[in-house]
Amino acid sequence: MSFTNKNDNTMTTEQSSPYPLGATLDNHGCNFSIYAPDSPDIKLALYADDGSQTLYDLPNEYADIRHIYLKGITSGQRYGYVVEVAKQTLPPNPTVKAKQRYYIADPYAKALDSSLHYLPPFNACNSFKLPKCMVVKDEFDWQGVTKPGIPREEMVLFETHVKGITKLNPEVPAKQQGKYLGLVSEQMLSFYKQQNINTLQLLPVAACMHEPHLLEESMNKVNYWGYNPYVFMAPDPRYADKDAVSELKTAIRELHRNGIEVILDVVYNHTAEGGDNGPIFNLKALDSKSYLRHGEYFANFTGCGNTVDLNHQPTLNLVMDTLRYWVSEFHIDGFRFDLAATLGRNGDNFNPQAAFFRAVAQDPILKQTKLIAEPWDIGPNGYQVGNFPFGWNECNDRLRDITRSFWRGDQGYLKEFATRIMGSRDLYSAANWPYKMTVNYITYHDGFTMQDLVSYKHKHNEANGENNRDGHGDNRSDNYGEEGPTDNPLIQTTRERQKRNFAASLLFSFGIPHVLMADVLSHSQGGNNNAYCQDNDISWLNWDMNPAKSHFKAWLADMLEARQKYMVPFIRAFSGEKRNDNRIFWSRVDGQLMSMDDWNHLSSVALHIGIGEDGQELLYLINQTKAPARFTLPKDRDQVWSTICDTHIVETELGHAEGEILQAPMSMAILHFDPSSTLKL
Repeated sequence: MSFTNKNDNTMTTEQSSPYPLGATLDNHGCNFSIYAPDSPDIKLALYADDGSQTLYDLPNEYADIRHIYLKGITSGQRYGYVVEVAKQTLPPNPTVKAKQRYYIADPYAKALDSSLHYLPPFNACNSFKLPKCMVVKDEFDWQGVTKPGIPREEMVLFETHVKGITKLNPEVPAKQQGKYLGLVSEQMLSFYKQQNINTLQLLPVAACMHEPHLLEESMNKVNYWGYNPYVFMAPDPRYADKDAVSELKTAIRELHRNGIEVILDVVYNHTAEGGDNGPIFNLKALDSKSYLRHGEYFANFTGCGNTVDLNHQPTLNLVMDTLRYWVSEFHIDGFRFDLAATLGRNGDNFNPQAAFFRAVAQDPILKQTKLIAEPWDIGPNGYQVGNFPFGWNECNDRLRDITRSFWRGDQGYLKEFATRIMGSRDLYSAANWPYKMTVNYITYHDGFTMQDLVSYKHKHNEANGENNRDGHGDNRSDNYGEEGPTDNPLIQTTRERQKRNFAASLLFSFGIPHVLMADVLSHSQGGNNNAYCQDNDISWLNWDMNPAKSHFKAWLADMLEARQKYMVPFIRAFSGEKRNDNRIFWSRVDGQLMSMDDWNHLSSVALHIGIGEDGQELLYLINQTKAPARFTLPKDRDQVWSTICDTHIVETELGHAEGEILQAPMSMAILHFDPSSTLKL
């Protein structure tokens, strides 16, 4: 690579500015600005098509921000920065004075020219082989398409991976399989409509660097999930045909055109630079004091080697600027924050009034978006379920664990199962619904798929290269007789019923449901519950259908439609000021109200809820036992009940009921009564 130094200002014809940070185009050139308190001699590097590098001093400085304006720069210009960094030692040794020249990425880069990869070990020399940042135009034709603006109580989050959802779909054009544009192919748009999907939650799309151990030749793997950010603004080029920025914007526009919102999973708790001996990509070289929390060593509240420190203003600015960028320029509808407890840390303690939460609450753009927290990290006092500020919805692992245990047949979980179905009001007061309402889920990307939840008693992560030591150990799963796939029809029938139990419990609980897209297709990962490094058919969704998969897919679509029609009115009625104007009864199978002692030994119960004094009613008949249970149905208003769900039966056209119902073993039915329909009759 050739090097040319430009110390004159022949290309600088206009005054540069410290703000905005990053590379900002206008009609005449580009303003480059970077916060670099530890690198006063930082140089801007511009790259020609032949790979040659021209370096420019950054002569202007304001509050440790170095900046320059260059005339004639246009969209597509490749760039980065060059700094001198003291040679790393472990443990850090301040007596080591030798310096090395590194290429580093702009933390505010909006695009990269190629996918991220390198051959370990990472060093100063191969830093110059990394993909380069690109200057981009922000303009995009949104064609008048506006955001759907789906109310929280109507949202059903479908979590998926950009590549994994379409890579193996034979009906998606080959060029679009596994790409941003594959998300909005004609076949996929038809699929969303057929399945009643209204919100996609995308695993991280910000450019991700793979962990060093994955890049070793012996491993030859990548970080497939994307939870290792290299920069925060640039869409990952892995999922683009040519232009990641325009192709992702196109995908979001077309999803919005079809009434589907887009939630981005974002990672602001750590970076891809790892710990004390990790690689140097940008933040470590630019500011050793602010960006990453550390004392003698880097703090590791994330399990990834470092912790982003939002108590420092430059770090907070970086996170806030990138969030606003995703909303303003990509029209993102909301965010799910990975290990979000880290974002509110003051040392070892979590503070719901931390600077980040206050900054978001006052921001005119961000406070209008959906904000979802993964409310924990691995540091001290890291489990913060229920403690995030008003306006934040939280992932609720308690519903996951309790529902799994309950339907597996474990005893002693009825009382808490009831609490979770009713919206976990011990954690989230209905007074604050829907703006502080639980996000319920049974499965997530980091765990078993639902098919594996009912097919494997133990995790099988051998393919990850860590001798099955990785991944969550408390899965509360069962195989119902055989580990893995089986031809036994009784086991297959049990597994399908359990999947319906899980899905019905999720969709008809109070809260925002989160559904793993893999579960729509009954996708199996072969028992792998930590497939973060599996960029292959373990993770890529299998679109091959059989009768059982087709039946579950169709049943789930019907249940999603039923949720919108029957459950959403109850969520609205039970939220806010009207929450106490409704009826809630828990009964034994004979219709009598439960006593305190009943909660300790019954396994078959009924939940009867009604809107207001005389509005619609729902009746849940819950039979955890392995024997049929005969339920006496309420008839205080001469109710004729419509069955909208029975997990024992695949078909959803189930007709009417009154008097008594014999509920099958290990199943649940949900019935509806509308007095206005009765009056019309």
